[in-house]
Amino acid sequence: MPAPTALPRPAPLRAAQRWLASWWQIVHLGALVGALLLSPSTYGRARRPLLARQVVASALPLLGWFGVVSTLLSLVIARIVLVTAASYGLSQYALGMVVRVLVLELIPLVAALFVAVRVTVPAAAQLAALRQTGALQALRQRGGDLLRDEVVPRAAAALFCMLLLAALSSVVTLVLAYLLAHGFTPWGLARFTRQVGQVFTPAVSLIFLLKTLGFGAAVAIIPLGSGLHDRTGSANPLPLELQGLVRLFAAILLIEVLSLMGNYA
Repeated sequence: MPAPTALPRPAPLRAAQRWLASWWQIVHLGALVGALLLSPSTYGRARRPLLARQVVASALPLLGWFGVVSTLLSLVIARIVLVTAASYGLSQYALGMVVRVLVLELIPLVAALFVAVRVTVPAAAQLAALRQTGALQALRQRGGDLLRDEVVPRAAAALFCMLLLAALSSVVTLVLAYLLAHGFTPWGLARFTRQVGQVFTPAVSLIFLLKTLGFGAAVAIIPLGSGLHDRTGSANPLPLELQGLVRLFAAILLIEVLSLMGNYA
């Protein structure tokens, strides 16, 4: 009697298995990269120049562009909020609204998307090209460390860029909000700091810190994981860059929803 043949799995089941496998690879890569970023050996004398060059090359071109974008965005939104609040007699709540809308919500989100488009998506494309040409396999055969030599410097640069841009733009936004509300005078500083302190309660500050770190981790790992593991083909016809962006948007949306629930639920 002929041996029974295995029944083919349904297409939705195969798609779900591929989806779970891709996310597991990204989570596993994130755990490895996170452990290496916390390891002192990553910042040893032999690897420090490569890490520093990658961080500087990634962060320096972004400062000017993102500074202009965040300044214009902060000016426009802060002015709209202040004028609208004054027209309804709610000037006492205007600065709190500006801080919540810009610093807590928009600035980290814009910084994450900016770093993803300008840093990690091109870095993921570089990894995919190295993998397709066999350079990564040649690196392994020479005894090189793929994670330490190729992945960790790119991930560290993306994480550093995300935190740097979010911090600098938050400070710029607070300065612009003060100038728009009080002008070039120090007499409103006490009231301004009190209003900002009322927004940044310990719980809100913790959620803001966790959200910013979550955005940084997502931006640093997800596109690189897609470039390192994904394959183009009939099973997934999307380009590698688009696959990474779709996963990144899903992760950012989930983090944003969780932070909104923590802040306002």
